[in-house]
Amino acid sequence: MAAIWGIPYLLIKISVESYSPAAIVAGRTLIGAAILLPFAIRSGALRGALNHWRWVLAFGLVEMAGPFFLLGHAEQSLPSGLTGLLVATVPLWATIIALFGGERGALRPTRVAGLVLGFIGVAVIVLVPGLGVGGNGWLLAAGEVLLVAVMYAIAPFIVARKLNDVPALGSITLSLLMIGVGYLPFALLTQHEVPTLDATVALILLGVVCTAVAFILFFALIREVGPVNAPLFTYINPIVALVAGVLILNEHLGVELLIGAPIVLLGCWLAAMGGKKKDAILPEPDPTRA
Repeated sequence: MAAIWGIPYLLIKISVESYSPAAIVAGRTLIGAAILLPFAIRSGALRGALNHWRWVLAFGLVEMAGPFFLLGHAEQSLPSGLTGLLVATVPLWATIIALFGGERGALRPTRVAGLVLGFIGVAVIVLVPGLGVGGNGWLLAAGEVLLVAVMYAIAPFIVARKLNDVPALGSITLSLLMIGVGYLPFALLTQHEVPTLDATVALILLGVVCTAVAFILFFALIREVGPVNAPLFTYINPIVALVAGVLILNEHLGVELLIGAPIVLLGCWLAAMGGKKKDAILPEPDPTRA
């Protein structure tokens, strides 16, 4: 998951050069839906998802509709690597949400220490001068990405507590289809230039690898480790995003990465595993809780 959802920032950066943010959302979700729909229908998973369409739509709104658009808009101003770094605050928001939801285990000392350490690592990478970020739209773009992080933190709780008994394939396919169809008119209205080949290839990869394949793995991860632990892979995402940005887009690489990356990885390990080789800190959440 860290690899598959570390490269979308690079692909979005390439796509947004000739696709509008709305077109990226529509293209990405409809491509993913087209791939998964035959399998969802054949297995009967789509029928189960239709019975819970309201929560499936809620998941789609906070995991796809909002984040995909905001990331596309933000990356018109921000480097792809920095975008990935800001999204790495997801586990912090997930812990806060878990606390308000009654998960007292979210505040166990080792977990809190890991989250704080990880966030310090992200801050080092972001705040140390050298990323070359500037312009009037920077603060708005950074705020958009932080809002994405909050939505990404909410989505696993919807899956674990409202869609736990719904086939993952059906939930993913239906949400992709609804969001894609909903965005299609806006995509047609906002797409004013002929897309380049590079942007089109990037968009196809977003739909196939970073959407269809990724969401199948994401649902499996949530069921395996729970909604609080699941987003912890986002602490590794920024490393993938920065390396991809440097190697392919020639984005800045400096001492901030060399210092911050080990701190982020250590924080991720402590937050997820409590410094142990086995047993995550938080137990599997009760999916029947409201």
